[in-house]
Amino acid sequence: MVVLQQSAVFEAAPKSRREHGHEVERTDQRDIMTRPGAPVGARIEVRGVSQRFALRGSSLPVLEAVDFSIEPGEFVALLGPSGCGKSSLLRLVAGLDTPSEGTILANGLEITGPDPSRVVVFQDPTLFPWRTVRRNVALGPQAQGQTEGQRARVDAALQLVGLSEFAEAYPHQLSGGMAQRVALARALINQPQLLVLDEPFGKLDSLTRIRMQSELVRLWQAAGFSVLFVTHDVEEALVLANRVLVFSPRPARITAQIDNDGAYPRHRDDPQLVARRRQVLEHMGIDA
Repeated sequence: MVVLQQSAVFEAAPKSRREHGHEVERTDQRDIMTRPGAPVGARIEVRGVSQRFALRGSSLPVLEAVDFSIEPGEFVALLGPSGCGKSSLLRLVAGLDTPSEGTILANGLEITGPDPSRVVVFQDPTLFPWRTVRRNVALGPQAQGQTEGQRARVDAALQLVGLSEFAEAYPHQLSGGMAQRVALARALINQPQLLVLDEPFGKLDSLTRIRMQSELVRLWQAAGFSVLFVTHDVEEALVLANRVLVFSPRPARITAQIDNDGAYPRHRDDPQLVARRRQVLEHMGIDA
């Protein structure tokens, strides 16, 4: 298990600069990824969580007695068959829904609703087509009434994901990978302690997907936030995560937890990764 420490990544930087004879507050990539006075990554505890939906007068079980935790700065991937309830679990962790049974804690406090410290990135970037890249990224601070230093924070977030030159572009002018980078920048500007990702690269072509996987690892290592990542791709889970949770068909239970320690960057032909891929597929009942 890897727990990243912010002090090992960031070095002290000047908080202001001189511009036209006046002192101007400085915000750079390091500032945008820090949340002063708070843990870098959230600790998440999922305790006995079950979820049921009312459907045509009957109860549809989706999750059943799910228990696991995420340590601060840990990257955890969820794998399981389509429709088993992984996305439902993400919504519970994000505070968008309430579990039928059980509790979910973030840093020791029960999650009862959404919070800016927990940010969700979906498969569809959901950018507003009438807003530029800059104005899409600025949505979070604007919604929270954080106008001071907003432009500098947006610039830093765009620089972090390599889109500074596209700040005034509109979503229809972006490739799929670039649009997903905008979604990441929009998430990171909120300085999350937990990044929740629901198949964020599922609609990308294979080469762009590989690049975005590397980009996500770079951002995670730089900031140290915790990550909960849903994917159907076993290889993707093993390339990215410290730990992989394997879910059963609905109602979802955890059938296996695979520790996935190893240095980054990870290579798909690494013998250890290949062996773990076979192990995960066996737990999913697939002979490959």
